[in-house]
Amino acid sequence: MDILLEILKKRGVSGDEYELSAFIADYVLQRKGEWKVQPEVYHGGIFQDNIILKFGNPKTAVFAHIDTIGFTSRYENQLVTVGGPDVNDGDILVGEDALGPIECKVKIVDDCLIHDFKRGIIPGTNLSFKQHVILDDEFIQAAYLDNRLGVYNALKICEDLENGVVVFSTYEEHGGGSVPFLIKYIYENWNVKQALISDITWVTEGVKHHEGVAISLRDKFIPRKVFTDKIIALAQESGIPFQVEVEGAGGSDGREIQMSPYPVDWCFIGAPEDNVHTPYEKVSLKDLAAMIDLYKYLMAHL
Repeated sequence: MDILLEILKKRGVSGDEYELSAFIADYVLQRKGEWKVQPEVYHGGIFQDNIILKFGNPKTAVFAHIDTIGFTSRYENQLVTVGGPDVNDGDILVGEDALGPIECKVKIVDDCLIHDFKRGIIPGTNLSFKQHVILDDEFIQAAYLDNRLGVYNALKICEDLENGVVVFSTYEEHGGGSVPFLIKYIYENWNVKQALISDITWVTEGVKHHEGVAISLRDKFIPRKVFTDKIIALAQESGIPFQVEVEGAGGSDGREIQMSPYPVDWCFIGAPEDNVHTPYEKVSLKDLAAMIDLYKYLMAHL
């Protein structure tokens, strides 16, 4: 779990993913010699803070977004949300501007968000929830398990992946924007027509802790049923615990794949969490283990 704990320390509000992107790129450089297949690495330049790892002769891609929700400082101590944080009065925020490190509380005043930092924060500075990780035998609780766990899963897949593409994308929490370019590159260069979305979903009345990874048949967007049927059949064959999710709201990198001009099937598969978009997101370790195991099985059999 050491790498997960390191990932959880890194800030990466949408549009400001450089720190985590650099960490992942360095991790790949250091570890790829230990992996079953050494990937081709695409990072920087036209790829910006996105990272593509190409293993062997790929048929399927895994997408894990590296950004988080957060806040941007405005004027007169005001804050503007990035994505959809579920914020409470008194939540602690951290960040840094040209004048130094920042730790403050968010205040809700007349439905507006302000901070209580001792000085003005330079406008345009990104802030995020202060991290506090609680780990026991059953659960992990922390800020930004969405989508630090998806990133962790993607890195674990790399260890013994022979054929496939692993993509670390940006901007997902605030409307997306990187996936159209990434799917274009992957499809046109390697003819990859299948994608799995390594992200974290919700605990609901039908999706619960400790009952396995959730395979989403739909959210606001609807993947092609022939592909989700294939995923379910492979999951049943694997014997790995899983649940089926059906929602009418929410979205992911899968949305942009579906909206692209490329005929790429996709399916969202992720562990469910409580306390979504708060500093106290909570995921079952059993479900996280099932997520990693199922991804490895699918990447070998799709």
